[in-house]
Amino acid sequence: MAQFTPAELQSLKAQYEKAGQSHVFTYFDSLAEPEQNAFFEQLQKIDPARVQKLRELALNPPKEEGQAVVEPLPDSATASIIDSSPEDIQRWYNLGLELIGKGEVAVVLLAGGQGTRLGSKAPKGCFDIKLPSHKTLFQIQAERILKVQELAAKGAADPSKAVIPWFIMTSGPTRGPTERFFKKEKLDELSEEENAFRAKGKPYFGLDPKNVTIFEQGVLPCITNDGKFMLASKGKLAVAPDGNGGLYKALQDEGVLDKMRPNIKHVYAYCVDNCLSKVADPVFIGFAAEKKVKIGTKVVRKRDAQESVGLIISKNGRPDVVEYSEIDDATCQAVDPKQPSILKFRAANIVNHYYSFEYLDGMGDAVNSLPPHVAKKKIPFFDTEKGEAVDPKSPNGIKLEQFVFDNFKWLNLNEFACFEVKREEEFSPLKNADPAKKADGTFEKQPEDSPATSRRHIKEQGRRWVEAVGATVNNGDVDEGLEVSPLTSYSGEGLEAFKGQTIDKATI
Repeated sequence: MAQFTPAELQSLKAQYEKAGQSHVFTYFDSLAEPEQNAFFEQLQKIDPARVQKLRELALNPPKEEGQAVVEPLPDSATASIIDSSPEDIQRWYNLGLELIGKGEVAVVLLAGGQGTRLGSKAPKGCFDIKLPSHKTLFQIQAERILKVQELAAKGAADPSKAVIPWFIMTSGPTRGPTERFFKKEKLDELSEEENAFRAKGKPYFGLDPKNVTIFEQGVLPCITNDGKFMLASKGKLAVAPDGNGGLYKALQDEGVLDKMRPNIKHVYAYCVDNCLSKVADPVFIGFAAEKKVKIGTKVVRKRDAQESVGLIISKNGRPDVVEYSEIDDATCQAVDPKQPSILKFRAANIVNHYYSFEYLDGMGDAVNSLPPHVAKKKIPFFDTEKGEAVDPKSPNGIKLEQFVFDNFKWLNLNEFACFEVKREEEFSPLKNADPAKKADGTFEKQPEDSPATSRRHIKEQGRRWVEAVGATVNNGDVDEGLEVSPLTSYSGEGLEAFKGQTIDKATI
């Protein structure tokens, strides 16, 4: 670890003092040299003046003048896989594959979360949802990249260019385990069985390691209610990840944009917990590229008026996201005047985005203006006045986080596009653990967005795909589903050989 000079320390102290945070150095001189070096390095990575501005912005957001005008996005900014013509869908697909074949498409994965709510200590991407193949989320997604590269290479002028670089954004706690998992190294966070299964597979799941970049999102200090940065110990700030909106700053700070700059023109971004995400979806990429937008977003149709989801809308003439808690009942239940059988406001946000590289590369200092959100939390801290660690019983401070969609409102409607996809084909988030068995051997009510629902949705999708080509599934599975490996088919193509067959396997 690099040493710091007295002048560098004095300069850092001056920054924190100017921001009213000099108390973080209370115990600095009493620390051992290695602890001082580590603390200096942590403090140096944080701009206290920026954090103060973010806190002020979060606690005192700009007030909108007059009544907000909320409307669905105009038809010019939307399309739907449900309503589009086969010709349009095929054209977008061909264009997307062409761009992938030229090496112009990159994928960014938001994978900072741990599997704590699932009962796992490992990163969520390492989670085995107990498919017949026992593939983890990371493996499923890596194989989708392999398959779509293969599809693009078939029509490429130079097949060697059909490569999709994968940029995986982790957090402090998940970076190390994620890197070891991709290398096939043993993880203490996993069971012996899970480690043994991973040891059998290929490093990086068969992808070329030079095309996989694992980087880390930033952190922001935890802050007391009166605005002071909190210490976790005498020589460490209490910090928390800066939210999925930290993506934009991390792309700059971690050198990801520099890696993309020579060739990449289109970026596909998604969240690790969606087992159905069509990674590097050619149709979506082709759609957004054809419209020449800066940002595109996928949505699914809201199930009903009561579903608790954020919605993509037009607010005061600009694209935006409105949370379900911010919409009144009348707005929730309003129907589309053109199609009275569906809701007027139905574009449910699934955090699956397209970016033009030009837009990401041009954000510059705007990443520091992304509006933060406040989360009031119980935060263990070291009290500098009492000289002791405190474990609070009630919320005692705030964490600041940024949301990846809070820059939508910076765009004009002609710079933004919304693409509706089928929920059953593309959206199955993993958030909740399966229920434990009760004493009588039965289970409590199955929660949504659990490993069980992820398994079911993947197997139902596989059954639909093979039935569409005239095959029958009869494998003894209670729900008669079928796991179709991404290496077999990316989105239902290439299954014609199964026509007329009865499939008795659990996976193909």
